[in-house]
Amino acid sequence: MAQVLEFKLPDLGEGLTEAEIVRWLVQVGDVVAVDQPVVEVETAKAMVEVPCPYGGVVTARFGEEGTELPVGAPLITVAVGSESDGGEPGASEGSGNVLVGYGTSEAPARRRRVRPTAPAVPKAAAPAAPTAPAPTAAPVASDGPVPVISPLVRRLARENGLDLKELQGTGPQGLILRADVENALRAAVTEERPAPAPAPAVPATLSGTAGSSALTEGRRVPLKGVRGAVADKLSRSRREIPDATCWVDADATELMRARAAMNATGGPKISLLALLARICTAALARFPELNSAVDVAAKEIVQFDQVHLGFAAQTDRGLVVPVVRDAHARDAEGLTSEFARLTEAGRAGRLTPAELTGGTFTLNNYGVFGVDGSTPIINHPEAAMLGVGRIIPKPWVHEGELAVRQVVQLSLTFDHRVCDGGTAGGFLRYVADCVEQPAVLLRTL
Repeated sequence: MAQVLEFKLPDLGEGLTEAEIVRWLVQVGDVVAVDQPVVEVETAKAMVEVPCPYGGVVTARFGEEGTELPVGAPLITVAVGSESDGGEPGASEGSGNVLVGYGTSEAPARRRRVRPTAPAVPKAAAPAAPTAPAPTAAPVASDGPVPVISPLVRRLARENGLDLKELQGTGPQGLILRADVENALRAAVTEERPAPAPAPAVPATLSGTAGSSALTEGRRVPLKGVRGAVADKLSRSRREIPDATCWVDADATELMRARAAMNATGGPKISLLALLARICTAALARFPELNSAVDVAAKEIVQFDQVHLGFAAQTDRGLVVPVVRDAHARDAEGLTSEFARLTEAGRAGRLTPAELTGGTFTLNNYGVFGVDGSTPIINHPEAAMLGVGRIIPKPWVHEGELAVRQVVQLSLTFDHRVCDGGTAGGFLRYVADCVEQPAVLLRTL
């Protein structure tokens, strides 16, 4: 006799509470092995393949592609212990790994479809069809007998003062979906919207402060996923960190020559970002105050022994900041390789939360966008960020004479709680000295 087990969206860690279904990797009727990835989801951190801890026959899937699910919502049900599982090893027992890292073992290369011989889905999952757009859940007593699928739907309604009892759900068996709530809110705004003035003084899309109705005009872009996570972090940084910025122009001609000489010797090419990272780690060894974070609750500054160096990378999914672990212990070749690996993973959406968190200092090479300077927002909860502009030929006084040199603007944004301007200025001046005379770096190695 087969037993039907329900696999729920596991806790993804790093404070993440929901994920969006990007792509199903199995169909109803497929035979899956223990720890085989069954769905690809997108969190605010990365794309993730979620492995199922049970082996057997998939009897139901919950949620269409594009649906956002909260942690703890059902993903699939699996009939285990049936003859249709083919007697594959582990098919009748779970691994116990509901998502430790992203992928608990190698997934099998093959997949079989069979006609399920398992009994019907248990009563707890019966209200939803196998291809329901979102998982079913028992109604919450505080809302009465209102069939609502997701806690996110309840929260959306509650925050907007919407009575769920007045809605007619469009989901299976009248379940109220997120789209139902959003449609109701849009309808309410439309009813309240006043007639447009014949000649408005300003465009409607620019008059948001004049009234909420104006905010309904124009194209709306959801602030979620990576962009939503970045927005939250940057807003928190601006709220909590009293930052200041100092900057200096530096002659990078010798640094560019040193890189060219290194790459002319053969072997893997050394990136400019790797050389700047080596300079950063050397500077942080001299000014450890900037490799720190503020523990507000304890009223303490925590100075870190290791340098976990974040670097800003622009991807199709938005701005991400992968972290190079123990950057201070890597040489230029090792840094080049790790930067390349993380950049490629970021563009492909394969970065894990572990690769996107835990940084102690950030290097931001915004010069790749063709700009000279910037006052970047600190990557909370770090204490500082070094910005590097484009390197371009400019007139420069060199050895007492006017010459054309490769000039770069460097900027340091720092948390004024961890140090004063003298420390920040000393750090930036040391970085500039290493850029102008790379031999300075040799004295600290």
